[in-house]
Amino acid sequence: MPGSVGIVCSQFAHFDEPLTLRSGAVIHGYDLVYETYGQLNSDKSNAILICHALSGNHHVAGKYSAEDKGSGWWDNMIGPGKPIDTDKFFVIGMNNLGGCHGSTGPSSVNPVTGKPWGSSFPVVTVEDWVESQARLADLLGITQFAAILGGSLGGMQVLQWSISYPDRVRHALVIAAAPGLTAQNIAFNDVARNAILTDPDFHGGDFYAHQTRPRRGLRLARMLGHITYLSDDVMGSKFGRIMRTEGFQYGFDVEFEIESYLRYQGDKFAESFDANTYLLMTKALDYFDPTHHGRVGTLSDALKPATAEFLVISFTTDWRFSPGRSKEIVKALLDCGRDVTYAEVTHGHGHDAFLMDDPYYHGLVANYMSRVAP
Repeated sequence: MPGSVGIVCSQFAHFDEPLTLRSGAVIHGYDLVYETYGQLNSDKSNAILICHALSGNHHVAGKYSAEDKGSGWWDNMIGPGKPIDTDKFFVIGMNNLGGCHGSTGPSSVNPVTGKPWGSSFPVVTVEDWVESQARLADLLGITQFAAILGGSLGGMQVLQWSISYPDRVRHALVIAAAPGLTAQNIAFNDVARNAILTDPDFHGGDFYAHQTRPRRGLRLARMLGHITYLSDDVMGSKFGRIMRTEGFQYGFDVEFEIESYLRYQGDKFAESFDANTYLLMTKALDYFDPTHHGRVGTLSDALKPATAEFLVISFTTDWRFSPGRSKEIVKALLDCGRDVTYAEVTHGHGHDAFLMDDPYYHGLVANYMSRVAP
């Protein structure tokens, strides 16, 4: 039977070598927090990198204590006997630069000023994250990953790895992702950011000095985002028009179960996530475009450097990163003569399906990973 990786702990890596970002800004020293599961083999050929999505982090699997009520965000995928089998693979999860779970980000102390970076923390891109991830791999002595995988924004990082460091990726698993956001997706992100930017407690991004947090803005941003991660079918089957009250109250308090659910999700997120990090993550989503707005030609042209074998997975009810967007990636890779396996999974949970415990979906990943095992 599949098992858990058990009790885990985070590790920290400090880098003194300056990192020049795509924007031209330079970060002169930074920390990255990460976790590992399984054992690295003697020739270091069984390493797997997990790239996280917008609100993810390095805590991918396991628990921090026996009393811990929650597990890592992809615990159903990673562990002994699971699709990413830690009896075979050495798995790395990392909190991206600009994050708020231990890696250097806006809420970290800037060593130059002795105060939180706040609004002065530079905008980071998917390319910047891949560069910092490669430096962590260097530190661990890993010259090539057996596979790199991620969903959503994580899948975009996988694509960028295949372009930036083709010789360091044997297999690339791109799940529920896209080669760039549509105008509608950029619009959703802009509305979410404006909810934060216009919160009186935001203080231009320097709310740390005011001993406050823009909870209202972050709460609204999460509520909006959460709506787009779910399908209409799953919201209908789970909540429908179920009321929490006896009859209409003819006011604006919570009356429907869906309202209660969204407000709960928003409140929980606003207490655990950093508003500046949310701004950075959504902007990285907006900026991602392997063609650099057509300056390097088509998507097929942009993916020509890739040498990895690919598994691309989409979900039928994912309207935010629709199957059509995954098929764009598949076509471009086939144009380049790459080895590509594609699966469109029938699933009712919308974009969040890539996080769900679904036997068919997990079976696809497990079967593919059997090819990856050294």
